[in-house]
Amino acid sequence: MQGQQQESTVVQRDQAKRAMVIVAHPDDAEFGCGGSVARWVREGWEVYYVICTDGGGGGPDEAQDVGPEARQRMVETRKAEQRAACQILGVKEVIFLDYPDGQLQPTRELKRELVRLLRTYRPTRVVCQSPERSWTPALLLGRYHPDHLTAGRMALEAIYPASQNAWDFPELLAEGLQPHRVREVYIVGAPVLNHAEDISETIELKLQALRAHASQVGDHFEQVEERIRRGAQECGARHQLAYAEEFHRTENAR
Repeated sequence: MQGQQQESTVVQRDQAKRAMVIVAHPDDAEFGCGGSVARWVREGWEVYYVICTDGGGGGPDEAQDVGPEARQRMVETRKAEQRAACQILGVKEVIFLDYPDGQLQPTRELKRELVRLLRTYRPTRVVCQSPERSWTPALLLGRYHPDHLTAGRMALEAIYPASQNAWDFPELLAEGLQPHRVREVYIVGAPVLNHAEDISETIELKLQALRAHASQVGDHFEQVEERIRRGAQECGARHQLAYAEEFHRTENAR
């Protein structure tokens, strides 16, 4: 009986309304799924962010001062901006892995860190970036930053099979971190999109959160707002909604 009770407790914990968003940079989540995050929070979900890089490469392309001190200032600025955006959206916690911006690699170390977080927080739902480029209707270079592709690949590899497989990273078992199966995955920017989230009531929160990333959008926020609003309207029109965000959604069945 005690064993059955313990199993039931684990199942209830794993079925909690808990989501994790794994992305490469500060502001990636707001661009890709900020409206959905705000909606889920309103629906009672706990949402956690995992930012893989330190954001230190987020300065202007034409910058001349790119030394260690300037980079550290950028890191501190972007982390503060991300925390402010999370407060607007209602995100419970943001975790920075602090890999160098622009240099994210698909390493065993990164995968183990993501598995550790998945087994610690045990989210039901995970949002991540696409590990693939889409060539139709046209390849958008800015959308497929190498860090985005790497973060997407490592997140998906951490979700399956590593997080749910006791044989992957046995050292985590020694830390008391039991295997965890993520039940559903939402992939941003995938070549195939099959799911829309209605953000009609949270589009303004998405835009407020994006505005918090002043170092990235401050000088041209009006253009960013116009582009985001238009894109969300076009997405919504495809699904008979005012505004929407699209994903490739998949369930992780046994």
